[in-house]
Amino acid sequence: MSEPIISVSGLRGIVGDSLTPEVAVRYASAFAAELPDSAIVITRDGRDSGPMFAEVLCRGLTAQGRDVIDAGVASTPTTGVLVRQCRAAGGIQISASHNPRQYNGLKLFSAQGRVIPEAAGSKVLDRYRQNQPVAPHERSGHVQPCLDTLSQHASLVLATVDVELIRRRKFHVLLDSNHGAGGLLGRKLLSELGCALTVLGETPDGAFEHTPEPTAENLAGVLAAVPRANADVGFCQDPDADRLAVIDAKGQYLGEEYTLAMCVDHVLRATPGPIVTNCSTSRMSQDLAEHHGVPFFRSAVGEANVVDLMLAQSAVLGGEGNGGAIDPRVGLVRDSFVGMALILDAMAARERSVAQLAAELPRYEIVKTKIDVPRERISRALLAVAERFADAQVDRLDGVRLDWPGKWLLVRASNTEPIVRAVAEAGSEAEAAALCRAAAEAMASV
Repeated sequence: MSEPIISVSGLRGIVGDSLTPEVAVRYASAFAAELPDSAIVITRDGRDSGPMFAEVLCRGLTAQGRDVIDAGVASTPTTGVLVRQCRAAGGIQISASHNPRQYNGLKLFSAQGRVIPEAAGSKVLDRYRQNQPVAPHERSGHVQPCLDTLSQHASLVLATVDVELIRRRKFHVLLDSNHGAGGLLGRKLLSELGCALTVLGETPDGAFEHTPEPTAENLAGVLAAVPRANADVGFCQDPDADRLAVIDAKGQYLGEEYTLAMCVDHVLRATPGPIVTNCSTSRMSQDLAEHHGVPFFRSAVGEANVVDLMLAQSAVLGGEGNGGAIDPRVGLVRDSFVGMALILDAMAARERSVAQLAAELPRYEIVKTKIDVPRERISRALLAVAERFADAQVDRLDGVRLDWPGKWLLVRASNTEPIVRAVAEAGSEAEAAALCRAAAEAMASV
């Protein structure tokens, strides 16, 4: 049996192998032991193993005296809203995000309705690894169902846009939820925005019709469906609906990097303020912040790191280039529903198609690669990259990031595999790919 992949904010693994009911209960118990004495929200993303894990977590936590709010199928951003709405001590989302069907996992939320930050997550991880016994309790906990998981989240998203203006445009939207959790709120939200809808994979049963990560390659079948449906825009979610990829009316994949950039541009036109992205996200958002005359900040990779910096800098918007916009007016979680609403609001307010919105953004090409490097050589490999590019501005916030006017290269170790990820962005794909090749050559020399 292999080990689950564990980080400070959650774990994931192959069901029945690295992720078993015993592992899930142990991890949830370690989390619960660090929380104040009130209820814990449990949700799941629609995978077919989700009901089993929800049941064992409810039984395990109530046996330890914890009250549980069972919210059933809900997206990851909805989980954050529910934790705040229910004034819970925290939350657990049962999800493996964009991983294949055989995976599942647990994502941990603090009482703020955000993925737990590093300090809190490290305590949970230490307790889990030490397998500390559960403290004695005097009573069994209770399970309470959550009967309305959608209304509060929908209301928060709708409050950020001009609902009547969007309704007047009567957009036709194709939504691909791919049998994850996103179709539930997706239909409600888009219907309230007056959109005609074509929904693919609405039933949240985990029967993915394509590989879950919403990349151009995986969405090949969906691309053709958008013009076939005569839709104005296609929105594609990952299984837990915290990521959003966009397709234009002609079936062209705009991608996930453009999701955040379009949201940043639209928000800054009405509400100037600081912007935060992580260090592997396209510099489109940085350029837009500079254009609008507002501060821009860059965090280490990881949603919790982005949120930490957003809070510290009172950001009006933040996110990651994987299609995850974070709007603090709604919650402190990457949110595909925020992305959909803001993009439709921009289309309506500026009378532009989504293709026109994307065409107005700064233009770059981004290339992402993986390089096999033994763990014991990673530090020397990163140093070699920095030495190879002595003319660049060096940032060691997360691995090594090298910046030049109009282009950048990030080389960082994976948290879960003996590999290094090299991400480069430049004015052309060839130039970005050349940066990644040069980084690989420098690392091969150590």
